[in-house]
Amino acid sequence: MPKFLGRENELGRLIDLQQKKTASFVIIKGRRRIGKSRLIKEFSKSFEHYYAFTGLPPEENTTNEDQLEEFSRQISQQFKTAKARYDDWSDALWAVGERVQTGKVLLFFDEISWMGSKDHTFLGKIKNLWDQQLKQNDRLVFVICGSASAWIEENILSSTGFVGRISFTLTLDELPLNDCSKFWPKNISAYEKFTVLSVTGGIPKYLEEVDSKKPAETNLKTLCFTKGGFLVEEFEQIFSDLFLRKSAFYKQIVMALADGPKEQTAIAEVLEASQHGRLSEYLWELEESGFIARDYTWNIKTGADASLSRYRLKDNYLRFYLKYIEKNLTKIKRNSFALKSLTSLPEWPGIIGLQFENLVINNKKTLQRLLNIAPEDVICENPFFQRKTNRTKGCQIDYMIQTKFNSLYVCEIKFSKQKIDVGIIEEVQNKIAAIARPKNFSCRPVLIHVNGVTDDVVDSDYFAAIIDFSQLL
Repeated sequence: MPKFLGRENELGRLIDLQQKKTASFVIIKGRRRIGKSRLIKEFSKSFEHYYAFTGLPPEENTTNEDQLEEFSRQISQQFKTAKARYDDWSDALWAVGERVQTGKVLLFFDEISWMGSKDHTFLGKIKNLWDQQLKQNDRLVFVICGSASAWIEENILSSTGFVGRISFTLTLDELPLNDCSKFWPKNISAYEKFTVLSVTGGIPKYLEEVDSKKPAETNLKTLCFTKGGFLVEEFEQIFSDLFLRKSAFYKQIVMALADGPKEQTAIAEVLEASQHGRLSEYLWELEESGFIARDYTWNIKTGADASLSRYRLKDNYLRFYLKYIEKNLTKIKRNSFALKSLTSLPEWPGIIGLQFENLVINNKKTLQRLLNIAPEDVICENPFFQRKTNRTKGCQIDYMIQTKFNSLYVCEIKFSKQKIDVGIIEEVQNKIAAIARPKNFSCRPVLIHVNGVTDDVVDSDYFAAIIDFSQLL
C-alpha cells in the first residue's frame, strides 16, 4: 500500500471523535480518487476491530439481489463466518449490527449510493441499524462514504430521517500543494511538479501513479497518451460509476466549461438548453461532486454576494482529457500517437494558463497565508468579475480578496514559459482601473508566476507581492 501522505487535519478530526463518550455516525464525501477509503484505512489503525463493506458498481444489470449477495459474501469474509443468505437488507444489516455490540469498532460502508441504489427502503433500514444497534456501543464509529456527493447530500444530509444522528460530515477536497509536493523527492524542480499537477491537480490516486524517477513529460506520456494508460481510461469510469443516471449531459456541461468560466445563461446557450429546470440540477450535482465550482462575484461597497455567478471547471484532469486525450483516443488505442512534447499540443499556452489558475485558486488558503492575511480579516474572496454597463466597465480578475480594512488584493495569476516582463504592469493597471469601488478603498496588486519575472518588474515596486509558484509548494 502506498505511503499515506497529507490529510493530517482530516485524520486528526476523525481521531478526536474517539474522545467522545458516545458512538459516532460520520459521513465522508468527495470526488472519485480523492482518497476517502485510504483515509479511513489510516484511521482504522487506532481501532481494535475494523470492518469494511462496499457496494457493487452500478452496472445496468446489477440488481438488489446482487448487492445483497455481495454484502452477504463480505459479512462472511469480515467476520470469518459461514456465508448466509439474506432476502432483505434489514436482515443483512442486523447480522452486522449484532456482531459489533462491544469493543472499539470502526464500521465502514463504502460507496453507499451503490449499495442501496436498487432498494428505496435501504436508507430507512440504515437509520434503524444505527438507532437499534450501532449507537448502543459507545466505542463504535460508523462511517458512510461515497463519491456521489449529490446523492449523499440529497438522501442523507438533507433527509429528516437522519436529523440529529450525524456526528460529523467531512468533504475531502484536492490535496493542498504542499502535500502534493511530498510525492516527489526534494531535488525535483517546482516547474516539473507543476507540469504534472497541471494535469492531475491534487488528486492523490493520480499522483500515486507518477514515477518520480522519470521526467514529468515521460510520466504524462505513459499516463495520458499510451494505450491502457491510467488517465486514458479514467474519464469514462468517472461518468459511468459516479452518477446514478446515464446522461451525456454531464459531459456536455464540462465541455462547455473547458475553455473558461461561464454564467449559467451562457452554458444554456452553448448547450441549447433551458437555464432552468434540469440544467440547474446537473450543475449542482457536478459542483457537489467536486468537478466544477460556482464562483460568486460581490458588491465591493457592501461586501455582499451579488446575484451574478460563474461556473468554473475546477478539475484539471477533466479539462486536459477533453482538450487532448479524447481527441486522440483512436491513435492512442492503436499506439500510434507520438507526443513530441506537451508544449507542442495545440492551444497549450492558453489551456495551461487555466490549469495554473485552478491550482492557485484551489490553494487560496496558502496564498492568503503568504500574503499575511488573517482568515478573520477576509470579507470576500473569489475570482471577481464585473459586467459592462452604462456606468461601469467590464472586467475580470483572476482572484481578488477584500478585507475589513478596505483593501482589495488584486491577484494576477500568470503562466509563462519565459520570465514575465514589465508589460504585465500596464495589463494589471487597466484591470484595476475598471473595478467599480469606493474612493476609500486601497488596491494592492499581487503577481503569481511560475518561471520568474524580469528585474524591471521587481525594480518598479508596483506589486505589493510577487509570489513564485514554488512558495505554494
